[in-house]
Amino acid sequence: MRQLSSLLQGLARSMALGKERKEEEQGTVLRSSGTLRGEGSETLAAVWSRRGEKGTNQDCSIVWEGFGRQEDTIFSGIFDGHGQWGHYVSKAVRDSLPPSLLCRWQEAVTLASLIDGEKKLCDSQFDLWKQSYLAAAAAVDEELRRSSRLDAVNSGSTALSVVKKGDTMVIANVGDSRAVLGTTSDDGSIAAVQLTVDFKPNLPQEKARIVQCKGRVHCHEDEPGVHRVWLPDREAPGLAMSRAFGDYCVKDYGVISAPEVTQRRIAARDQFVILATDGVWDVVSNEDAVQIVAATADREKAAKRLVQCAVRAWRRKRQGYAVDDCSAICLFLHHSPPS
Repeated sequence: MRQLSSLLQGLARSMALGKERKEEEQGTVLRSSGTLRGEGSETLAAVWSRRGEKGTNQDCSIVWEGFGRQEDTIFSGIFDGHGQWGHYVSKAVRDSLPPSLLCRWQEAVTLASLIDGEKKLCDSQFDLWKQSYLAAAAAVDEELRRSSRLDAVNSGSTALSVVKKGDTMVIANVGDSRAVLGTTSDDGSIAAVQLTVDFKPNLPQEKARIVQCKGRVHCHEDEPGVHRVWLPDREAPGLAMSRAFGDYCVKDYGVISAPEVTQRRIAARDQFVILATDGVWDVVSNEDAVQIVAATADREKAAKRLVQCAVRAWRRKRQGYAVDDCSAICLFLHHSPPS
């Protein structure tokens, strides 16, 4: 039986790896600000990013329509780098995570269909996505660690992504970017539903893990309320999140790259999902964000308008602070309403 299992695993991996390069050539991929309108789905994605006042824009994103050569599947991801080389780390994660996830998902589906049959496969879709995400994240983080071209010891990146397949969304989050759903309430108004957790170091379960690994979590007097991760014996690196790719100086002290993976069935009243970096959420509430997007008549300009509102809010609410990089993806879940 073990020999059969090994044989099937080898077959699945060969099939998946053999397709990986071809998959990257399929579908439509957007890696910069703009819009992508899916031909085989109801989805429209609007993407916008604006550099802050701290130097290089360390945010980046990707929207991949036809993910896995499936017309009804779209991958959307947003990545926020930090540290001296954070802009390189975020781009490396953006370029590596989607194909790594796809490879592992194809492998998992192949194995499940060979062993359990089609009915069991349908029942276990979310488990397959979750396992694939966890394996892909671990592989990407290890790839970064071993890289001779990229120094990610004191630099890293968040990673927030959504795979929309038919009427189901799988959401995976590493770090403190956030996904928020805009959905219609019973009274016809638009309401905000937060889909992810901001993985800050002071969250009880996150802090407990870090402290158990001998790391420290505390605020500096000049940054009240901003909890950071510190090494046991010195005031470094001061990481403002508990999960990230890279940041190997604190990986032995409780910072992890494992995503939280969740699922949501898309209802008719669910209108759009906003994926945005903390540069947006630090100054714009969930409720205000969905109102901004819902009130934008031209859906293709929704992400740009949200980012512009965030930049103005930084200058109004955080005088004396440099405006952070602000990036957003607005993923519309249904056909545009008739004009």
